[in-house]
Amino acid sequence: MLILVLLVVGAKGCLDARKNRSLEDYASNVTQIVDETNTLSESFFGLLEDPGELSVTEFTSEIESDRSAMDGFLSRVEKLSTPGDMQSAQDTLTLGYQLQASAMDTIATKMPTALGNEGRDQAIKAIAGQMLTLAGADVLYNQITRHSIDNAISNNGASAPEMPRSAFVPDAVFWGNPDNIDAALSAVGGGPRSATDNLTHGTGLGTVSIGGVTLDPSVSTVIPADTEPAVDVEVQNQGEAEESDVTVSVSVDGGSGLEQSIPTLGIGETGTATILLTPAPAGEVQLEVKVAGVPGEQVLDNNEATYTVSFE
Repeated sequence: MLILVLLVVGAKGCLDARKNRSLEDYASNVTQIVDETNTLSESFFGLLEDPGELSVTEFTSEIESDRSAMDGFLSRVEKLSTPGDMQSAQDTLTLGYQLQASAMDTIATKMPTALGNEGRDQAIKAIAGQMLTLAGADVLYNQITRHSIDNAISNNGASAPEMPRSAFVPDAVFWGNPDNIDAALSAVGGGPRSATDNLTHGTGLGTVSIGGVTLDPSVSTVIPADTEPAVDVEVQNQGEAEESDVTVSVSVDGGSGLEQSIPTLGIGETGTATILLTPAPAGEVQLEVKVAGVPGEQVLDNNEATYTVSFE
């Protein structure tokens, strides 16, 4: 009987230790994600407070990167191994990161319009509203999630540092005000907007060629194998204002895009971006050519095309 009691006590002790380890591991994983999210906040709001010498294209690219990082945090949260006693905390944690990811997605989507002219005011109001959503996610975590995790650790006799606070939005009142968003974005690209920002902005994809051979999106084009695989992409400024840092990308068979920028495009001018395909393609491939929309550009239907090319 004594041996049986000892076995039962020992088994319970092992189970308790295993359970506590799983609780501690969960708390540690959440801590890491929250700390990294707070670091992202420093980068994101630091960029808004001081865009420095970044061009509009570079600025929006940074915002897109922050949006992608937040999507990554949500994915990590959703994949957390969650002990039963942490399920309530996991539910609110997931909701909070869903709110943050959705808010960052809207901010990134609205940013090009907010940096342009047409639709600017509405885009800025939308961004300010999403700042309040980000702040709401902070409140949800700080008031519910982190206490739920701390209590589960304490109630089970586990050991873990107190959960960190979420501080993604440094000042919800300030960043939730559209006027402050407007002022911050007015500094992007070298300073406040001028009267030219009331003009229509737009670009269009022109002739695309390799080694002097013009590509046709409706048929397959044969390129001799000894031709340097450099794609010449013509872009026309079809708007009413000079554009700068017009980005062109070329991808092969759906791979990562290779980019080149045209520094400036005057009104009605056509510029060329030359992009060397590396590694050199072989056989038949699909080339997807895109011209990134400039700030304020509303029509993008004529900014991209796909070509079938055979390197023989």
